[in-house]
Amino acid sequence: MKNPDKLTLIAGPCAIEDDEMPFIIGREVKAICDRLGIDYIFKGSYRKANRSRLDSFTGIGDDLALGILQSVGKELGVETITDVHESHEPEKVAKYVDNLQIPAFLCRQTELLLAAGHTGCGVNIKKGQFLSPEAMIFPLEKVRSTGNDKVWLCERGTTFGYSDLIVDATSISRMKELGAPVIMDCTHAVQKPNKTEGVTGGDPKLIETITLSAVATGANGLFLEVHPDPKTAKSDPHTMLQLDKLAGILEKCVAIRKALA
Repeated sequence: MKNPDKLTLIAGPCAIEDDEMPFIIGREVKAICDRLGIDYIFKGSYRKANRSRLDSFTGIGDDLALGILQSVGKELGVETITDVHESHEPEKVAKYVDNLQIPAFLCRQTELLLAAGHTGCGVNIKKGQFLSPEAMIFPLEKVRSTGNDKVWLCERGTTFGYSDLIVDATSISRMKELGAPVIMDCTHAVQKPNKTEGVTGGDPKLIETITLSAVATGANGLFLEVHPDPKTAKSDPHTMLQLDKLAGILEKCVAIRKALA
């Protein structure tokens, strides 16, 4: 994150599915961010290692996907970010992207956090659905113990029962007290996990509500998975924001920040 005082947007497709869609999405999002004065980081998972079903889409191949991520960053002149799941990944992945993301379910994995920190990349740690905001001090301290202070915390909701996530409006301000910038994951927060068919559901109509409330409560940045036609995406089709709705939402975000300044 270049400037915690300036709104940052982490956005892109859920997964790198081919060599065309990432550029289509990245160019459109960058144009919007440039117009609105928002710092943009392109996101795409090079491999999906945490799918529910064995036959779920996991990727197009690590080296190919990482190469595409690197090419997007170079062509658009933006920073990039992708997920890492095991402690052997960060060293390799850091050669292709600027920032690494720790998935929510893995936010307590000490070796993974340390490996990510040792790369010197920015590290975005998603808050586990099972943790309080205050408990995120421990993952934060693990990464900082490597001498890497480029760490952000990311809210993505708290498990409520078996099939819903609830977003606590106080969570952003509580995590900011830990001394790190805070990102709001506005798309995964509307998930409905643990569906019996093994495919995560969601309610994308609520993405705008989550996004605007996050900005109003002081989020330093937003995380949004976007796609021109979410229903055709191979990963998370039920929670991604339709790309043509992004500009209107971000315009409202900028207006809210201006009103609060």
